[in-house]
Amino acid sequence: MNQHINWLERTSLLLGDEKLQKLKNSHVLVVGLGGVGAYAAEQICRAGVGKMTIVDGDNINPSNRNRQLPALVSTNGKAKSAVVGERLLDINPDLELFVINEYIRDDRMKEILSQKFDYVVDAIDTLSPKVFLIYLSVQNNLRIISSMGAGGKFNPELVKITDISKSFNCNLARKIRKKLYKLGVRKGVKVVFSSEIVPEEAVLLIDDEENKKSTVGTISYMPPIFGCFCASVVIRDLLDS
Repeated sequence: MNQHINWLERTSLLLGDEKLQKLKNSHVLVVGLGGVGAYAAEQICRAGVGKMTIVDGDNINPSNRNRQLPALVSTNGKAKSAVVGERLLDINPDLELFVINEYIRDDRMKEILSQKFDYVVDAIDTLSPKVFLIYLSVQNNLRIISSMGAGGKFNPELVKITDISKSFNCNLARKIRKKLYKLGVRKGVKVVFSSEIVPEEAVLLIDDEENKKSTVGTISYMPPIFGCFCASVVIRDLLDS
C-alpha cells in the first residue's frame, strides 16, 4: 500500500479538494533556508504545494543549531539546500522540487526570477541580495513575502504581517525601506516583522566577516515563528487568488 496516498486528508478536510488542488498546481520559490526559510519551506510543503524551488548556498555549522530546522549534529557541514530538499521529499515524495545550492545575486537572480512563480519567499539575511530579490520580484509582478529581522526578538506576540511601509522598530526593515525607496518602491511588499526593540546587549559587532557587520542573539522559537507566518501568507494568498 502507498503510505503517502492519504497524507493530505486533514488538509483537505479543512480546505476542500478544490483549494487543495490549487495548492498542488502552485509553484513557490523560497530563497534562504536558515532559521526562517527552512521552516517556511516545510510548512508550504506540508500544506500541499506541488512545486517548489529552494535556494541557499550555505552549509550547516554548529551555531545554527539553536534555531535552524536542518541543523543537527548529524548534518553539520552539509549543504542546507540538500538537507532541506531531502526533508521536503520525505514529506511529499510527489513534490516537484528544484534545489539550487548557490548564493544567488545579479544576473543569476534575474535568470531565476524570470520564471513564473506563484509566490516568492524572501528569507535572505544579507542586505544587498535581499533588496535585489524584493525589487526584481516587484518588477516581475511576482507576489512576495519578505522576512525582516528575527534576531534580538523575544516576544512572539509582537510579530506582525504588514506592508513594508508600515514596519517599525526593525533595523533591517529600515535599511531595506531606504534602499527600496531609492529604487522607486515605497509600498506593495508584504513583510513579517516584530515591533519589539532589540536590546543593545544582544548585538555583537564583528569585523572579520565579509557580508556581516554584527551578530545578533536569537532564541529558538522566533525564526520559526517568522517562517510560519511567511508560509501562512503564501498559502492564504494562493487560495484567495
